Amino acid sequence: MRRAVSVSSLAFVFLAGSAAAQAKPDFSGSWTSEPEATSPDRAAGAARGGGGAGGGAGATGDMGSGWGSTITIAQTADSLVVEYMFFTRGDMQPPLRFAYALDGSETANTVMMGRGMQVQRSKSAWDGERLVITTLHAFPGPEDGRPMTSEVKQILSLESPSSLVIAATRSGVLGGPPSATRTLYGRRPEGM
Repeated sequence: MRRAVSVSSLAFVFLAGSAAAQAKPDFSGSWTSEPEATSPDRAAGAARGGGGAGGGAGATGDMGSGWGSTITIAQTADSLVVEYMFFTRGDMQPPLRFAYALDGSETANTVMMGRGMQVQRSKSAWDGERLVITTLHAFPGPEDGRPMTSEVKQILSLESPSSLVIAATRSGVLGGPPSATRTLYGRRPEGM
């Protein structure tokens, strides 16, 4: 009897541990980018005109997370939706909205930018407690108009319940070098 209780107790602990290990972080909330401490490499980049961390529209020479300095994320069991204001209020445009399936299936987001509609095809995958979103951006080549693509990978992780990190890597385009950025976001209080 005592052995049966011990075995069932161990099974309960194992199952509870497995369930906790499978729980994925929830990135939902409103987030604003925060400047990070400047490292010597960042300081040198800023001196050359490269911007620091933070990302978004205000960072000179730094494409940040690719989603702007203030973002809103809504997450369910099967999707993640990111919204942010790209245009100014005077442009009378709605926020940009990107939806991603969390089951690994491809999603397409269409955005009106520059010379017309752009379709971005994305897939997401969990890597432990990090969410990796890989997006292919299609565009016509400037020389001959042939279709080209560039890849952006965004890795979302929580440092704490109030601190979101988005590490973004971008493939080199038109012979340019690849780039990588790390943007730290702080959770905005409700109602802001």
